[in-house]
Amino acid sequence: QVQLVESGGGLVQPGGSLRLSCAASGSRFSIYNMAWYRQAPGKQRELVAGISPLGNTNYPDSVQGRFTISRDKNTVYLQMNSLKPEDTAVYYCNARVSGRDFWGQGTQVTVSS
Repeated sequence: QVQLVESGGGLVQPGGSLRLSCAASGSRFSIYNMAWYRQAPGKQRELVAGISPLGNTNYPDSVQGRFTISRDKNTVYLQMNSLKPEDTAVYYCNARVSGRDFWGQGTQVTVSS
């Protein structure tokens, strides 16, 4: 069982920045594939960033160049810059371990003036 606890969400103005953190339990964090997803009201959950155990990253075009995922010890981060109103959503941390998905409780990010 993997437990994930997100933090760092909040309200930010367009063009601003936020950094999300996700603390993961378990002694084998180094082999987890980690990712951040988001879900806006009325929309499907979508991937915004992924990072492999070796540090390879992937992003959809919608956030490429603005978001950066990183990992250190038992924590994965999502640095979000140049935020737009359409980035407003609940952001979820995900761990994939041996084909199983684990999710955090989510953290709200609101981009509004």
